[in-house]
Amino acid sequence: MRIPFTEYLPYQWHKGLLPALIAIAVIALFNSGCEETKQRTAEQDSLKVNVAEPVDRDFADIKNSGILRMITRYNSSSYFLHKGFERGFEYELVKKFADENDLALEVKVLQPGENPYDLLNSGEGDLIAANYATPPERRNHVQFTRPYNLVDQVVVLPSDRSNIPDNIDELEDVEISVRRNSSYYYRLNELKKQGYDLDIHLASDQLDTEAIFYGIQNGEYEATVSDENIFKAASTYMDEITKGPTIAENDTIAWAIRKNAEDLESKMNEFLFKHFRFRRPGLPPKRSTFLNILRQRYFTASESLHYYYQPGQMTEGGKGVLSPYDDLIRSVADTNGVDWKLLTAIMAQESKFNPQAESWAGAVGLMQVLPRYSEVESKEALFDPETNVKEGVRIIKEHLDHYTYMDSTNQWKFALAAYNVGQGHLADARRLAIDRNRNPNEWKPVEESLLMLMQRKYYQNARHGFCRGIETVKYVREIMNRYQTYKTVLAMSERKRENNMPNVLGIQTFN
Repeated sequence: MRIPFTEYLPYQWHKGLLPALIAIAVIALFNSGCEETKQRTAEQDSLKVNVAEPVDRDFADIKNSGILRMITRYNSSSYFLHKGFERGFEYELVKKFADENDLALEVKVLQPGENPYDLLNSGEGDLIAANYATPPERRNHVQFTRPYNLVDQVVVLPSDRSNIPDNIDELEDVEISVRRNSSYYYRLNELKKQGYDLDIHLASDQLDTEAIFYGIQNGEYEATVSDENIFKAASTYMDEITKGPTIAENDTIAWAIRKNAEDLESKMNEFLFKHFRFRRPGLPPKRSTFLNILRQRYFTASESLHYYYQPGQMTEGGKGVLSPYDDLIRSVADTNGVDWKLLTAIMAQESKFNPQAESWAGAVGLMQVLPRYSEVESKEALFDPETNVKEGVRIIKEHLDHYTYMDSTNQWKFALAAYNVGQGHLADARRLAIDRNRNPNEWKPVEESLLMLMQRKYYQNARHGFCRGIETVKYVREIMNRYQTYKTVLAMSERKRENNMPNVLGIQTFN
């Protein structure tokens, strides 16, 4: 016969103290649960997320708008400018997805104090593409696509350090600086829970990994943690950093999207499956030719990356910030009262800064001026950069003056469309907007009409006939997107200069 535990206790314990002990045990269990909850909440709060519910914007809405918005960081692996053009591993991969789905790609570069999860869930962006690992803390707020890369996390130290640690045990006397909102911070804390003696120092959330690399070079930080591919990219132009022990292997890298964007997730997974897939254990993942080219360009071939990304350097020949013709563009822009960055964005689109460019339609020079619409008598003269820029800006200014009754954004979009397709087709599109009871002075309905003028039932009644509206729509979107990028990047570079922070933007500010 089994004797109940209470039979071993005195009567007063049985009747009075035992219930109290049980109560204490229950309270202890409750407090333990609360502590775990508090810890999870603290980890979530470290991401500083304010937008709890994502907006309803799935693939159909994105397709309807014609624009995919990418949230990323400005660095040598994700996204940067090279000679006025967008480059970067993440940018090119997302751009391919956008192109395959007939979407223009708009880039939202993270600014100091901005939260990528809030930007995503509020609808300011549609995906985060920034070499993101997928820890549980992030999954509380976003959904991740299937992976497109596997990376190791490595400790990064100054190369002149007297002793470079070979393993995690040798890191006990090393102060490791990481951002609290990074996956590195969570990994280091996991190692501490496993018993490793690590000295974790919190760096500012406004610093990206490459900025911390600069701090290591300058003696401000003793060490940090980085994905190995980011380290490899940065080490092509930073000679004073070296790799220490690996602290995590085969982290999956994926795009982050809103949890309620199921169709977008499906589309992206279908795309990524073509470029990256796992094979049986022991074999490396299978990558497409395109993905291998990107990896070679940005992470493997150091000379290739060094050609693309050279922090603090001007463009080829040292002649400008965004292009070799910045001085000329600024001078002509100031004379005509227009924004030089927008003119540079037009020039990049029209000729890729090639003064000898000539299109199949006969447009020539940097601004691709058509001789028949030019006041310059000689076609050969239009190959002269100064003559061509002045003539191109004169024509742009005429279009801007034609739409002075509009707000500045619509004014520029209409002027760009007219520069690309001509006033006749644009007038047809505006009339079609009126026929549809839409405002002809707003770009969105006119943009829609330009696309409709590719259909026979609409262009057969138009004064100027068929119009390849898709080209004009993309032209306007791409120039405006590039212009926003120019503004953002130059402003970031200027803030870094004012705050005496390392300039890791791949360009030099115009003083």
